[in-house]
Formats: sequence, structure tokens, C-alpha cells
Amino acid sequence: MSESGDKLGKLLGNLTPTTALVLGSGLGGLVDEVEGAVRIPYAELPGFPRSGVTGHAGQLVAGRLSGTPVLMLAGRAHYYEHGDAAAMRPALQTLAEIGVTKLILTNAAGSLEPGMGPGSVMLITDHINFSGANPLIGEPTERRFVGLTEAYDRAISAAIEKAAAATGAPLFKGIYMWFSGPSFETPAEIRMARVLGANAVGMSTVPEVILARFLGLRVAACSVITNLAAGMTGAELSHQETKDMAPLGGARLAAILRRMFAEGVE
Repeated sequence: MSESGDKLGKLLGNLTPTTALVLGSGLGGLVDEVEGAVRIPYAELPGFPRSGVTGHAGQLVAGRLSGTPVLMLAGRAHYYEHGDAAAMRPALQTLAEIGVTKLILTNAAGSLEPGMGPGSVMLITDHINFSGANPLIGEPTERRFVGLTEAYDRAISAAIEKAAAATGAPLFKGIYMWFSGPSFETPAEIRMARVLGANAVGMSTVPEVILARFLGLRVAACSVITNLAAGMTGAELSHQETKDMAPLGGARLAAILRRMFAEGVE
């Protein structure tokens, strides 16, 4: 076991969560709802990322959400910060080492669908890796040839859909396209993305999905829609808009996740 895995296992004591959440923009407040929370700054865990993006706290929080043991990563490292698609590998590897088997990823994204506006929540059913980067480049073993035909776990996704229906929260479904960032997409790139079948665009998550499948974790993911993509409204995009709008969809997604954990995640 790695140094961070050994340290985290000791800090968690008898708490043995099998489900972890990576909290994107707008969901940071969910950590305050964790009962019996153990809070560990990333700086205390060897290899964990140092996010330089506002809205990403950079701490691990473990406890119970709706009665279910859960571990949350409040903040992630993005490819555009350092040019390292594998920046989240040590953190995800540590989760796998301590017994996490299910990973739910969240992010803020731009919508390519006029009817899926800011404040919406989209369940990711598949992705397009448009960045050209891959977190497994340089992996020396043949484990690097990871199959992604079923990248997104059907059972966890179905649990999210069921929870959304129970809460009455609208839930869109669609394909997420990963752009490297940090600059936003151009209107021409958005037109291309729509032709290729994408429903939302963003700057994260896909490397984590690839890493999680490499590590044998089951994965589901949701996007909080913060804006309509470039060229769809005529307005310029900004990170401030992402920060301002993320809490709206974040509240909806938080309600869905609370319900899902109350009913249990198989």
C-alpha cells in the first residue's frame, strides 16, 4: 500500500466507505452535510493534488451522507493547470487501496442543447476525449489498454436516475466532450462538437474516468450546466459565470445524491 493509502486508512479508523465523490464547481457545500466528518487537507496526503482553481477546496472529507458511508474529494487538479492528465492518479489510486469500489464524478459544463440551460443537471452516458491527452500515457504495463465500451456504470447511473425521479428534479442525459482548456471553446469548435454528437463540453472528468476504469473502479458522472456554449447566445464566456451559476445546478444535483445515498448504492 502507498504512503498516502496507509495514512488515510489510519485516519479513517473504522470508517470504510466504498463510494467516493469528486466534487466539481457548485457542489463544495455538500461536504458540510457529512455526518461525523473526518476532514483531511490534501497537503497532508502524499501525492494528492494541489488545485489552483477557486471553488475547489482541496480537502478529503469522509463520513456519512444520508446514513451511507462516503468519501468526498472536495476539489480536483485539472489538466490545464499543469499539463498532466494523470494528476489525479495518486488520489484515485489511494481510494482504490482503501477499499473504494464506486466513484461518482461531478463537474461544471457548458451545454450544447438550447433546452438544457444553466442550472440543469446532465447524467453523462459517454464521453469524447477531444483533448488528445490520456492519463495512461507512459504506463509501462499492458494494463494501459483499458476498455471503455462500458466506461459509465449502468447500475450506478440507474440509481442516479431513480433518485432524480423521486426528488422530482429534471435530469438530462448526454455525451460529454473533454476540451483541454483553460481557454473556452470557439463557436466553430462548438458547432463541430454538436456534429460529433456531444451534448455538453468541459475541462475535466474524462481523465478521471479513464484512471478509475484502469484501477477497476465502477464510475458514474454528472454535469452541472453553468452556461450555453460559445456562439449560442452571442455573449462571451467567463469563469465568473461558471462560479455564479454552478450553485443552482449544484443544489439540484446535491438533492439527487442525497436521495441516492439514502436508498443505497449497489
